[in-house]
Amino acid sequence: MNYTLHQLKVFLEIVDKKSITKAAESLFLTQPAVSIQLKNFQEQFPIPLTEVVGKKLYITDFGQEIADTAKQILIEVETINHKTYAYQGKLAGQLKLAVVSTGKYVMPYYVSDFLKQHESIDFSMDVTNKQSVVTNLENNEVDFALVSVLPSHLNLETIPLLRNSLYLVGSSTMINEKKKKKSKIFTEGPLIYREKGSATRNAMEMFVEKKNFQSAKKIELTSNEALKQAVIAGIGYSIMPLIGIKSALMNKEISIIPYKGLPIETEWNLVWRKEKKLTPIAKAFVDYVRLNKNTIRNKHFSWIDESI
Repeated sequence: MNYTLHQLKVFLEIVDKKSITKAAESLFLTQPAVSIQLKNFQEQFPIPLTEVVGKKLYITDFGQEIADTAKQILIEVETINHKTYAYQGKLAGQLKLAVVSTGKYVMPYYVSDFLKQHESIDFSMDVTNKQSVVTNLENNEVDFALVSVLPSHLNLETIPLLRNSLYLVGSSTMINEKKKKKSKIFTEGPLIYREKGSATRNAMEMFVEKKNFQSAKKIELTSNEALKQAVIAGIGYSIMPLIGIKSALMNKEISIIPYKGLPIETEWNLVWRKEKKLTPIAKAFVDYVRLNKNTIRNKHFSWIDESI
């Protein structure tokens, strides 16, 4: 047998995605390239690794056993690489973060220079909604998470990073044209919400319920960027985090509508479970963030206080 590490990686991705097309997308390869790698890998075994039934790809029992072994091989390869870096005095290994979707406007600034200082670190950041981030923390699938509302049922260590303010916003053009009374925005709408499980959605729903507003129409979108574009287009109004609408405010595409009880104020926190044993990389990251968080805030987010 003469299989390569690349073939092992490709095969594992096929096993994970149960699709050559999806594996190719994940690996940033063409579908024919992935098919060739699978064919070359299969030729080294007398027993099928995969089978196609009704145009759907299935992994055979033998293929699953090979995948389990391949996973262990690649883990050992990573260990060899990390030990080599360690003997060179370099931090090496994995750093995994889960970030609520609006946090994508925040977290990159807190990891950028750290990753530049430690180029041997394998970094991954899952950008999703709050519900999924909390699940990642519960299952110990990540080292850290970035949230604006702390999950009360978890025992967490926290590092406050940045104020998070949510404002009522609408299209600047629509506001100027319609001159709608503010009191009618929540009753006539339409109001645009994030999907269920989003912290932004929860904050907006709590505000509307507290005021006992009965909205005539509700629109739901599954990303902050889609919501922002919908507001710009004049589809409706929303309550949005300031951090995600900087360019739209500067370009006067979106306007903040002053409203009693707003903004809703929370705080971005880097969090991890207290009982989690931090790796040397994770400890170094904590030290870096604590030392540099104020400098990062002043350098990249001073506009927050200046824009209101």
